[in-house]
Amino acid sequence: MNPRQLEKLGVPPLCVPAALQAIHAAAKLDLLRSLDIKKSIRAVVEDPDAHVDDGVFGSLARELIDHGAVWTPQSVEFRTWGAAGIDEASVRQMQEACSLPQAVAGALMPDAHVGYGLPIGGVLALRNAVVPYAVGVDIACRMKLSVLDVPPALFDQEKQQSRFDAALENGTRFGVGGEYRKPLEHAVMDQDWTVSRVTRENRDKAWRQLGTSGSGNHFAEFGVLTLEHDDAELGLAAGTYTAFLTHSGSRGTGAAVCSVFSGIARNQLPRKYESVGRLAWLDLDTQEGREYWDSMNLMGDYAAANHDCIHRNVSNLLGAEIIAGVENHHNFAWKETHGGEELIVHRKGATPAAAGELGVIPGSMADPAFIVRGKGNAESLNSASHGAGRQMSRTAAREKFTWRSTQKDLEKKGVRVLSAGADEVPGVYKNILDVMREQRDLVDVVGRFDPRVVKMCGDGSKAED
Repeated sequence: MNPRQLEKLGVPPLCVPAALQAIHAAAKLDLLRSLDIKKSIRAVVEDPDAHVDDGVFGSLARELIDHGAVWTPQSVEFRTWGAAGIDEASVRQMQEACSLPQAVAGALMPDAHVGYGLPIGGVLALRNAVVPYAVGVDIACRMKLSVLDVPPALFDQEKQQSRFDAALENGTRFGVGGEYRKPLEHAVMDQDWTVSRVTRENRDKAWRQLGTSGSGNHFAEFGVLTLEHDDAELGLAAGTYTAFLTHSGSRGTGAAVCSVFSGIARNQLPRKYESVGRLAWLDLDTQEGREYWDSMNLMGDYAAANHDCIHRNVSNLLGAEIIAGVENHHNFAWKETHGGEELIVHRKGATPAAAGELGVIPGSMADPAFIVRGKGNAESLNSASHGAGRQMSRTAAREKFTWRSTQKDLEKKGVRVLSAGADEVPGVYKNILDVMREQRDLVDVVGRFDPRVVKMCGDGSKAED
């Protein structure tokens, strides 16, 4: 066979010499009569990984893997909720993610907007593989709502305002480098932090940042929770309650885990897949895949502990007891069974919503958050949105809005914001009520939380959802 004939079979030009060597090896072994050479070479081109140990075609298979055999991405189908409010760039990102060779299913939530690799609001199910950037930079970013035993009427008593303000100001710390000189105590720091080099090397940093809230769209706020009906699972009767709501994740250590393992994934990709970029994956049956999985789960425990410390600090400073609560991750990957098959389900900026599962979906500093109970919709892979979703970039927001004027407008509406940036004002987000209407087949609303006192990072530093 000549080079032109080999290229017609799909052999890339760079791999033609290896194909000719394979044919020569077959001739030396007197196999040309018994082999259908064209069929054999075509099979190697289509699936080189299956032929790396072949005595005749193994070198060609390895060459194809190293130099990039032709890969034609084909997206698995995925359903979109709230399509009218989602930009084309987010849809393209979702299509690219659903084109990964291990992709089985996907879904796009109504709060979707562009992220790194997988869009925020993207749900992606893979076979035996995990994508660090489909989990996200802020691994296990999380919502936690605690119901407190103090009456909501205190919000309207001027003498009580300083009490709420002081609890927020002193109960956590904001900013990229926010930390405590004297680290807080929590059992999570006694877990095994040697599961990977990056977690081992960042343990002390993680300990100093335990109980802090970070930057970007992370917040801590008091508000009024309204339940229209008794809820046995929450243990609460219908009525209004004072509640405390937080949004933050695994801080600097989670970002380091994502960065390190995404770099490893990209370095290990066969050349034919190099175009996937930040969607690079790790197989879970490799050492690196197992180390990332263990590190991600440690970050999940750490993020939960982080919220636990914040809620404990703030409630103590307020002089209140926690009587009920709800919490959930929304940047994570889970091993779940769908369609009778175990899959790795990534929810990047998406809330788990299996049948009966409780979660929290926030709006903005001026708009309500909702306690929800999942309906277990199979098409969404048991998922819902993680919030309202941005409709404006941070740069555009800073050009359009001024923080001080927004703060004054919110005060008139009964919302006191202690600190925040112009890139987090209500106008940068989609209407949460519209988003909730788009996902009525995904969740039922259990309760509504209306913000009254809010604190966010005020230095304009950025964090991914």
